[in-house]
Amino acid sequence: MPHKSSAKATTPTGNSDFIVVSNRLPVDRVVNEGSDDGWRRSPGGLVTALAPVMAAREGAWVGWHGAADETLEPFHHDNMDLFPVALTADEVELYYEGFSNSTLWPLYHDVIATPEFHRTWWDSYQLINKRFAHAAADAAAPKATVWVQDYQLQLVPQYLRELRPDLRIGFFNHIPFPSPEIFAQMPWRKPILEGLLGADLIGFQRPNDSANFLRSARRFLGAGVKAKQVHVKDAGGKNTHIARAEPFPISIDVNQIQTLARRPDVIARSQQIREELGNPTTLLLGVDRLDYTKGITHRLKAYGELLEDGVVTVEDAALIQVASPSRERVETYKQLREDVEGMVGRINGQHDTIQNTAVRYLHHSYPLEEMVALYLAADVMLVTALRDGMNLVAKEYVAARGDNTGALVLSEFTGAADQLKQALLINPHDIDGLKAVILRAINLPKAESARRMRAMRRQILDHDVQRWSEDFLSTLAQKAVRDDS
Repeated sequence: MPHKSSAKATTPTGNSDFIVVSNRLPVDRVVNEGSDDGWRRSPGGLVTALAPVMAAREGAWVGWHGAADETLEPFHHDNMDLFPVALTADEVELYYEGFSNSTLWPLYHDVIATPEFHRTWWDSYQLINKRFAHAAADAAAPKATVWVQDYQLQLVPQYLRELRPDLRIGFFNHIPFPSPEIFAQMPWRKPILEGLLGADLIGFQRPNDSANFLRSARRFLGAGVKAKQVHVKDAGGKNTHIARAEPFPISIDVNQIQTLARRPDVIARSQQIREELGNPTTLLLGVDRLDYTKGITHRLKAYGELLEDGVVTVEDAALIQVASPSRERVETYKQLREDVEGMVGRINGQHDTIQNTAVRYLHHSYPLEEMVALYLAADVMLVTALRDGMNLVAKEYVAARGDNTGALVLSEFTGAADQLKQALLINPHDIDGLKAVILRAINLPKAESARRMRAMRRQILDHDVQRWSEDFLSTLAQKAVRDDS
């Protein structure tokens, strides 16, 4: 039986024909010299992908502005109408840190960490999803297109459809969707599936993710699934719409990365980075959020053992590990930071020399210019995620390597492995196998490296983030035409 909410249909009052709904608004607050609060566009790929669509369609964006216990009126910034959704500090703790990141995140990443199931978190998740849905309904013009983003807002499509059945609704899940066997653990699996099925089009990163979702809909809702479609019924058994689930692998702003990679100051910075590390023969690089899904400890273990085995020395090969801070109030992330920093300390303590450091560990976030300089400096990129919806760092590294040099060691458990088939694919749980592939990457012949990099660059150039958004939105529009005919 479909999940019932307290949402009631409303009369259209907004004037936006295209609306994005995400946990965060696409702007960051900045304090100017005059101490007045201002805003700047966030650097994320999603914002870059949708900015042209926003400008062309009088777009609006619904999301939290990042400050708890503060209510803001809608405002206009950078060709976008922004509709802030207010959250209290308690709601941030329960809805975001709790249900989103301590229940859904570990469950959807194959239970690498143990998910917690608390009813108070679930109650808050429902409440906040309704708040986001009401904000989108208020902003939307008649028959507008609304695109809901990611796992924090899985109930919004259904709530929004109940409020505004005239809308065309899309949803994109940026993280993996688990197998039915894992999803079965979720106490609120039915309302989550019903929430997602409120959308006309549900997008996922990989074919496996969309297949897992459809299998779960069949198993837990008894839904009839045919040709990637579900005929959704209301509480009375009447068909309301057809929901379609498909993969739409996300990508990056290729032009932005390539432009930075050609800038003289960025190139000079990349050379400076190598010099500061003593000009090692091979520079290895890891760039991640400090998250247990990223396989950072597996990477450090493999590299540390290579040093212990004597097949790699700190004079010949150095590792830079960028681990940007993430969810630092969540206990599992606190523990991960202790584990990573302990491993780095042990490796450096055993293998550093006066002139050379084994692991340069950087617990910071860096601007994109610095990241591209690191991509240019690195001979080997290590992406060892245990589970990842996509992993855009792998694609950024390839995009930056305009001279077709370098090697990408890539976990087969990332969405990027589906597209970057010429990477050196690894199972990060297999430490001996990971060590062997790192050695292979260090010694990869130039001709083989160039052949692999050219193939990967062609794929990324043909499938950038703009194409991702165009593919999703055109599919959503075509589906609406078919459904209306």
